[in-house]
Amino acid sequence: MDVTTLQKRIVEISAQAREGHIPSALSILDILTVLYDKVLRFDPGRPEWEERDRFVLSKGHGSLALYTILAGKGFFAAAELEAFGKYNSILGGHPDRTKIPGVEVSSGSLGHGFPIAVGMALGLKMKNNTSSKVFVLIGDGEANEGSVWEAALLAAHHSLTNLYCIVDNNHSTDRALAMGDIAAKFSAFGWDTQTINGHNQAEILPALLTKTTDKPLAVIANCIKGHGCKIMENNPAWHHRVPSVNESKLILEDMV
Repeated sequence: MDVTTLQKRIVEISAQAREGHIPSALSILDILTVLYDKVLRFDPGRPEWEERDRFVLSKGHGSLALYTILAGKGFFAAAELEAFGKYNSILGGHPDRTKIPGVEVSSGSLGHGFPIAVGMALGLKMKNNTSSKVFVLIGDGEANEGSVWEAALLAAHHSLTNLYCIVDNNHSTDRALAMGDIAAKFSAFGWDTQTINGHNQAEILPALLTKTTDKPLAVIANCIKGHGCKIMENNPAWHHRVPSVNESKLILEDMV
């Protein structure tokens, strides 16, 4: 399924459920598409396969992007997407690892997923698992959390070369607290860094396939919140707003 199709699916699912953070999901969709198409090792039939790579969506409110990808890869039936946000659905506003196959961490409380990912990477290293990698995606606003930088220090101290932190740098936090040069910050904390266009898959892929020698890697992905939906792009009014029926029709017609 191509990115445009997934973008439209996200809008449709959210509009139907009257729930969801559409712009946050659209911001990370290219990254997750590359991860699950060309980088991660996984088996939908064995979600707990020990040799799998792990992906942690620390910014859990971007869940619709992850759900559409997981359904497309066969972790659960695509029909489950129709129940998003409904009572007794496995698919809530934030991912729940106890309900959804393929979800590694229940996330949504910002600043929590990254430290858990560090623990996963350290645990794999202690078990001498040299084949599995841990990828974690955080938001630039989430990087305001002190736990993010405590985890970054710990990861560098333990030379977790199996850990990749992707920062969805869509500048959603600039109005509250500008983060400045995030790559320089990670570098100062002992990480290797790369900065890419988070919507250019030709840049995303080699960054996520990079192998480092003695440091974890931070990939700063410059993204557009609401990417692919002109009415939502970089518009904070749409952060947690759901389109009306008429708005949905216009949005879907404009997504080509």
